[in-house]
Amino acid sequence: MPEDGARAGHRHTRPRRVLVTGAARGLGASLAAAFRDRGDEVLATDLDGEVDLRLDVTSDEDWAVGVRHVADVWGGLDVLVNNAGVAGGGRLDVATLEEWRRITDINLFGIVRGTRAFVPMLKEQRSGHVVNIASLAGLVHPAGMAGYNAVKAAVVALTETTGHELAAYGVRASVVCPSYFRTGLVERMQGEDRALGAVIASLVENAPLGPDEIAAAVLEGLDRGDELILPDPAARAAYELKQADRPAYDAQLRRQAARLEELG
Repeated sequence: MPEDGARAGHRHTRPRRVLVTGAARGLGASLAAAFRDRGDEVLATDLDGEVDLRLDVTSDEDWAVGVRHVADVWGGLDVLVNNAGVAGGGRLDVATLEEWRRITDINLFGIVRGTRAFVPMLKEQRSGHVVNIASLAGLVHPAGMAGYNAVKAAVVALTETTGHELAAYGVRASVVCPSYFRTGLVERMQGEDRALGAVIASLVENAPLGPDEIAAAVLEGLDRGDELILPDPAARAAYELKQADRPAYDAQLRRQAARLEELG
């Protein structure tokens, strides 16, 4: 049977067992704290920093260690939060293929590896929830960010597929698609397109919300049973514009593309 409170709109009646990747800082740390504030048990993982378990999402061996740890300590898992990722982007003729490979290996295959690692456990226990942190870039595709857009769109597709494929086992899947929010992720952003990097850094620095507010909205979305979580007003407005008025959406993003080209 699904975990207690698994249906939409129900609060959980017992502590959940939650694994969060990329939990040393930023949204991952805020998500780990938010789950703990609910009384859930959290295994915070990351490459470094103050976490419970070191886990490199690009390493099959690290994921195997994570599965064994969860099995030995908890005997199962209620929520897998695939949060770890890197910022990136660059215009089509500026971004290198190595940048494409890096962002794909971390932001997409990191989630693929984690999901594949835990699916046997989730199937066996016939419950669980896979939560993938994507981005508004997975739904709305601004110029200069082809690599990031493509990878985040793939995460959206992967999450929907996961939900369909595992539904018969009582396992759900949700994807989170925030717009820009204040995070240290851009401080470690790599890439040849310096003009784009400066634009993104400014958007992040001036964003109205921080990771704690996004994390709170994510948990509210999970409480509702949402499969697509748009945790901030800017994300909801941009996605609604694309759905409601495609010509206006296209015109807005092409103006943004023209401004980017003016930067050189």
